[in-house]
Amino acid sequence: MTDTVTLQAHAKVNLFLRVLAREDTGYHGVETLFCRLALADDLTAERRPGSGVTIEVEGAGLGPDAENLAVRGAAAALALLRTPFGVHLKLRKRIPVGAGLGGGSADAAAALRAVSALADDALPRHELLQCAARIGADVPFCYSGASLALGWGHGERLLALPHLPPAPTLLLTPQEPVRTAEAYGWVDTAHQGAWRRGAVSLDLEALASWGSIARLAGNDFESVVFARLPAVRAAFEAVAATRPLLCRMSGSGSTVFAVYRTVRDMEDAAMMLGRKHGRVTVTETA
Repeated sequence: MTDTVTLQAHAKVNLFLRVLAREDTGYHGVETLFCRLALADDLTAERRPGSGVTIEVEGAGLGPDAENLAVRGAAAALALLRTPFGVHLKLRKRIPVGAGLGGGSADAAAALRAVSALADDALPRHELLQCAARIGADVPFCYSGASLALGWGHGERLLALPHLPPAPTLLLTPQEPVRTAEAYGWVDTAHQGAWRRGAVSLDLEALASWGSIARLAGNDFESVVFARLPAVRAAFEAVAATRPLLCRMSGSGSTVFAVYRTVRDMEDAAMMLGRKHGRVTVTETA
């Protein structure tokens, strides 16, 4: 039986994101196109005697251990086991926190996988996916392992798509994070009950190239976040001025991402941006 498992927890961006009406449950429906990035946290899970989950984090602080999504993911997987055991997690953070890149969700998904591996893969995939959906909207995609997928409902309904060629990608993360719950409140205020109804009509063949995806890209959070956080708007405008193939804000923000035609174009953009608008990270789509 394996005693230690190390996995990568990959960041994501939303190539488009549409927010639907708030439901009676208090949650919003979404329609989105998820894309996995090469940028990743490292998560090591160690099987230990006893019970419960402990964690040590290297990198950005994530608040109390009990609220850490990696801890929640490991605990959820342990709860499914007939004979649970203790788990100690070591998490090395590379993905910016509170930035719309799904770092916490990726950590939770990796923890679900890791605990299952420590239990000799005793947990059925469908049960782990159900756990993922209960933890957060981005966790099912992060767990799925897909590089590109349509997501709808609360993010738990997924259609994996053929992968695209890896593309150079630049992330610009302003210093001011955005709280997801607050961003949804801003969207509610902006709509004031006048929500759009019905699903987006998509030609799946239009999702087969970066050029066609660039023409479809959009994010319903952008207008409300830009209106309240001028630093995020300035970051978006600065990145857009580098002439990328595609430029959007990811999730509820605050990270702005751009996909470029060549590595040289991305490197030139990173040099132009410097540190004026926040943290610059270079990566590629996975």
